[in-house]
Amino acid sequence: MLSEEKLAGIEKQILDEKKTVDFDTREFTIEFLVQKYLKDIDTEENDIFVPEYQRDFVWDEVRQSRLIESITLGLPIPIVFMAEDANGRLEIVDGSQRIRTLAAYLSDELTLTRLEKLTELNDLKFSDLPKSRQKKIQNTPIRMIVLSESATEEVRNDLFERINRGSDLLRNMEKRKGIYPGTFNDFIYKECAKNQLLVKLAPLSKSVVNRQEHEELILRFFAMMDLYPKFPTFGRGIGVVLDEYMESKNKTFTPDEKEIKQKQFNEMLEFVDNVFENGFRKKNGNSITRIFFEAVSVGVHLALQEEGQLNSTKLDASEWFKDHQFKRLISGTHRTHSPDKITKRINFVKDKLLNR
Repeated sequence: MLSEEKLAGIEKQILDEKKTVDFDTREFTIEFLVQKYLKDIDTEENDIFVPEYQRDFVWDEVRQSRLIESITLGLPIPIVFMAEDANGRLEIVDGSQRIRTLAAYLSDELTLTRLEKLTELNDLKFSDLPKSRQKKIQNTPIRMIVLSESATEEVRNDLFERINRGSDLLRNMEKRKGIYPGTFNDFIYKECAKNQLLVKLAPLSKSVVNRQEHEELILRFFAMMDLYPKFPTFGRGIGVVLDEYMESKNKTFTPDEKEIKQKQFNEMLEFVDNVFENGFRKKNGNSITRIFFEAVSVGVHLALQEEGQLNSTKLDASEWFKDHQFKRLISGTHRTHSPDKITKRINFVKDKLLNR
């Protein structure tokens, strides 16, 4: 039996920890939620926003369609978790895929597909529905738990970790390591990921630091580099394409290709280190995003392949975000890996480097 001192210690620890998790429950209609997410999104001043480490949109169109089907049928959907910052903005801790799906649907950027219950809605967009049905969807409430601004970054990250433990969002590379063993997998883990320049240039947020995120970035660099400029349609999600690329490379990877890819990887990192003031970050102080890393790494590689010797004057890539189109391509609002978007953002970086 536990002593009174031990029992008192347990209660004190529970109460102390509970004090750090201050939250309230709210309900917004889908229409209001989407409006708060989309308004001022181009200037990154939207009231509800997706944090940098979640900018990669990973849901395929089938999964998006099923969310809309569930909402239309009146089925319960998971609670959205948010955290309020000092400026009153709400950071999406969990639910960014759902909110971006809702925004895409109400903006007519999503065509429903492969629905099994509401088959009559297949191949239809939001605007195709009768006005009465549109209003019913718009007026559907979404329940949210909102952490107060007093919640520390540690609490937010811990919440994100607990919610997403075992999810597809950040654990893809961990799965691939076990499912697709082979020479290419070993090359990524045992050689490329050990490069200290990558660690320096691509600092990770606390939310992904132990999630084999550097290995994920390396895989994306090689996959985008090899697939360019004929990217497949990522309707099944980029994760599936990366799985297939990893599996294929394990079967065909030769010592000669390994030597070539090692050289290309090292040259790309060295150029970024010498020229980009903030490495793979958008600006000093930020952690990196997968989307921006892909654009910069592959764009640098292609420019080096085309020109050989590039201007080595330091540059501040944050200046590129004054270009409205590029900012949209990097924002990660929806369909972040459509072939058109991937090509345009990679070409933007390549052309900037070649025409400096």
